[in-house]
Amino acid sequence: MYEPIRSKSVHSTVAGSISDFPHRSRDEELDIQLAGHLAALLTATDELRALAPSEELDTAADRLAQQVARLRGGHAPARVPVTAAPAASRPAALHRRAHTLASRALVVAASRADTAVAILTAERMDAHAAALDPRELTTASA
Repeated sequence: MYEPIRSKSVHSTVAGSISDFPHRSRDEELDIQLAGHLAALLTATDELRALAPSEELDTAADRLAQQVARLRGGHAPARVPVTAAPAASRPAALHRRAHTLASRALVVAASRADTAVAILTAERMDAHAAALDPRELTTASA
């Protein structure tokens, strides 16, 4: 009554079968995620540098850019020009955002066992927390 299927199914339901499309490993996925968090943190850092230039922020931005490039196989991250920060930006809001981004990056770095990035992001969290009033940080995370 029915004609049998003559071609191989495009859907692989057999456990252990190898498919034709590439898969990324867990480490590769974590590298991509970590590079994204660090790039976002770098953008926030560059915006802060435009509002209040400092040697400490310059150093932090350079270290973040180096880590993003390392995680992306040598591709340098896009940078915000120091003069491109929006005039309406508020430093407290940028510090809160940067603190949040650094904490996300720290979680991924810890799960990836990337000590260099974990130390860098912990330092950035401390710096952004110090720039804020302690009440602002606790109410923003609540």
